[in-house]
Amino acid sequence: MEDNRNPAPERRDNFRRDDRRDDLRRNDETVDAAALAAELAEEHPADIAEALDEQEPKTASAVLASLPREQQVEILDLPDVDLTSELIEALPVEEAVRLVSEMSADRAADLFRWMDEPARSHLFARLPPETQGELNRLLAWPEHTAGSLMTTEFVTVPSTWTVGETLRHIRQIERTRETIYAIYVLDPITHKLIKAVTLRQLITGETGQPILTVAPKHDPITTTPLVDREDVARLISKYDLLAVPVVDENEHVLGIVTVDDMIDAIIEENTEDVQKFGGMEALDEPYMEIGFFNMLKKRAGWLSILFLGEMLTANAMQHFEDELERAIVLTLFIPLIMSSGGNSGSQATSLIIRALALGEIKVRDWWRVALRELPSGLVLGAILAVLGMARITAWQMLGLHDYGEHWVLVAATVGAALVAIVTFGSLIGSMLPFVLRRLGFDPASASAPFVATFVDVTGLVIYFSVALLILQGTLL
Repeated sequence: MEDNRNPAPERRDNFRRDDRRDDLRRNDETVDAAALAAELAEEHPADIAEALDEQEPKTASAVLASLPREQQVEILDLPDVDLTSELIEALPVEEAVRLVSEMSADRAADLFRWMDEPARSHLFARLPPETQGELNRLLAWPEHTAGSLMTTEFVTVPSTWTVGETLRHIRQIERTRETIYAIYVLDPITHKLIKAVTLRQLITGETGQPILTVAPKHDPITTTPLVDREDVARLISKYDLLAVPVVDENEHVLGIVTVDDMIDAIIEENTEDVQKFGGMEALDEPYMEIGFFNMLKKRAGWLSILFLGEMLTANAMQHFEDELERAIVLTLFIPLIMSSGGNSGSQATSLIIRALALGEIKVRDWWRVALRELPSGLVLGAILAVLGMARITAWQMLGLHDYGEHWVLVAATVGAALVAIVTFGSLIGSMLPFVLRRLGFDPASASAPFVATFVDVTGLVIYFSVALLILQGTLL
């Protein structure tokens, strides 16, 4: 029998580490900053950042200031530090200037995007001129583009260098570069990008070889600064890159977008899309940190629009009020009909939005999608129709409910309406993202609640129109 009384040493270490972190993550302003810094000093930077996020900004900045200098910058360079701007603002100005100057350029640019005035301008004015110039170049690019994500800390060498010269250069500048795994070879006169050499390719060459002899034969994979971050992500994924250079119209390297920055950007993009799928504006802050009234603002707008849309459902039912009075049995299946159409539309919308985001389809492929969704909707509708008609038949035969003498026609009405509504929902749900993309909007705005609301209204019209055709002269 296994003895669990003495856990393995590594498990005991994990338990102690977890307990210690729980103790360190208290929101307690009386925490001794120096003592807390001493406890955290041996932790991984990501764990320190997580612990600092649990503290009040004043306490967290005091702890940060008590940590070793290199560790301070390493922590602030992490993308997961939620309190970066608050930490910097709480520090003495001289200390804040030093840290920002030593941070990677892309993270420093993000910091100034988040900071509020007047702290932003006050800190920026105190930075060295070269740092200001570098940040201004990065901040000039629109948010969510390659230019806004890139860093200017990368390795370049002239094409006349040898492998040995390049390796020596990398050793000298390694600490000042975000990544050394890609080396960009430039024309020594025009400074245009010629080749991109990976560190693996470099170390396999002889030191006396020209660097171009270890470079791949194909041209380097590049992007431009105004390309959307989703397109950059697809480029990195397609070519399995650790970084992609951002070049201008003259093939001069402006910066690089690294895979870790791209992962952070895609997580943020996916979070925004998921929130939009739920029928609300994307949150620009973590859920627990966003203000109450800001949360209401993000949710109330879309909720009101959806409510107004659902009002059209009441209008549709009022239009068919006489039919409902004569065939009250039809009201039993309204929730079934409406939900089926909304569900099929939401499915189609989700599939198309994802396919557009991954570049699997383009706007010009709308007709191919329509030809695919039309038969899919018919078959899916037929499946639901069979289930619905079988349910009516079973309840009638088993005596669980009496749908009247014309129950067969009622079942046929429900079945035909399901085929029509599910087909319509699939077609509309698949086309709406294309329409939004063509109009310049984010396709993710075609949220599931929005599609469901739209299909609810049209579904009622289809349902009662089918009922008029089939039940004319009997119940209607």
